[in-house]
Amino acid sequence: MGVFFGTDGLRGRVNDDLTYSIAYKCGNALAHIYPKSNILVGRDTRGSGDLFALAFAVGVMNAGSNVSDVGICPTAGIGYLTTKLGYDFGVVISSSHNPSEYNGIKIFDKFGKKLGDLKENEIERHFLKEKVVAFDKVGSYCFAPRLVSYYQKFLCENIDVSLKGKTIVLDCANGASYKIAPSVFKKLGAKIIAKHCTPNGININKKCGSLHIENLQKEVMKNHADMGFAFDGDSDRVIAVDEKGNVVDGDKIIYLFALDYKSQDKLKSLAVVGTRHTNMGVEKALQKSGIELIRTDIGDKYVSQKLIEKNLLIGGEQCGHIFLRDKLPTGDGILNALYICSICAKQNKKLSDFFDFKNYYQTNINVQVEDKIRIINSEVLSDIVSQQEQKIKDIGRIMIRFSGTEPYIRIMVECENEGLSKKIANELKIVVENLNKEYQQ
Repeated sequence: MGVFFGTDGLRGRVNDDLTYSIAYKCGNALAHIYPKSNILVGRDTRGSGDLFALAFAVGVMNAGSNVSDVGICPTAGIGYLTTKLGYDFGVVISSSHNPSEYNGIKIFDKFGKKLGDLKENEIERHFLKEKVVAFDKVGSYCFAPRLVSYYQKFLCENIDVSLKGKTIVLDCANGASYKIAPSVFKKLGAKIIAKHCTPNGININKKCGSLHIENLQKEVMKNHADMGFAFDGDSDRVIAVDEKGNVVDGDKIIYLFALDYKSQDKLKSLAVVGTRHTNMGVEKALQKSGIELIRTDIGDKYVSQKLIEKNLLIGGEQCGHIFLRDKLPTGDGILNALYICSICAKQNKKLSDFFDFKNYYQTNINVQVEDKIRIINSEVLSDIVSQQEQKIKDIGRIMIRFSGTEPYIRIMVECENEGLSKKIANELKIVVENLNKEYQQ
């Protein structure tokens, strides 16, 4: 990670960590390093989206490159369109699952893959080297929302069964999927109950979407639906709910996809990629089916890098960011939701029928801190974690990390014993809070 770029692009609080100037510099630096580029830009529904999309575009044009702006579009749609239409780069103005006071910039290469750390660091280095071309060399800007229809067509063509007779609830988080997801599911024959599809610039992810799955659980049960799907703000994540109201998170979705691919002899090397957060219950269920789980650091770009390195097809995160690499090079919540429907329809099963194992109990606590780097490197914290690990060394594990996009220390305690999991997590929370107070004095 660099100074500005984190685990998922450039992200920060609007007009504080992320400003018009930074967005301008980012666009200018990209066009400076790669002259005469054609760059596709899209955004989610945040009120600040236009500000940062236009700032980025002005930076690009001042350096002599061209911008096509599609307006509101899911992140995966930008990745797809960049490759499909032959753009040099695709750029998404979004802060994903974060609230509306945050925004960010994600950059895809011409193959629809997010830029790696080395290229992001190179862009940062050019923030101090503004490029301004002569008046007759200034780049062009085109507003082209019609291009999103190509992505919608792609989604419809990637499911070869009818959803007629199925009732499906969609929670679109007042985000980028609010139009396209209901439209695609309706075209495929499903009866859709669409929730949180009225964005106003500040309600994206607000008590809705994949971070508030309890809303979807209630709607599925209330409407006797076959299943439901909740997306995040830019729709690269999806969490499902089965007909009984049970949550099917990203770990279980990986398991479902892995078994389906294996049944078709499509699962390369009989392996999938997860992260340090992937539930041990899912790992053991995969092992029982002869499938290896390869873990990476947390962050979808690390999952993507490992998939490419090992030449594998399926990987993702517990939060619902799942890759089907034979279909798209990036995670796509809508596509993955459709594929879940396809598996259920082809096998004539309910979603709950696929999961005959129990997850380990995971207690996740986020602690807001002033200096996350200092705390994560604290010897005091390290010693206490080691002591706690001895208590669960045969029945669980502990993971402490800092957020790459927010001022949080994230605590995860996973254990077969729910009470012990909660007890240790809360004890570690107190340790982090005390260290935060100490470092502020």
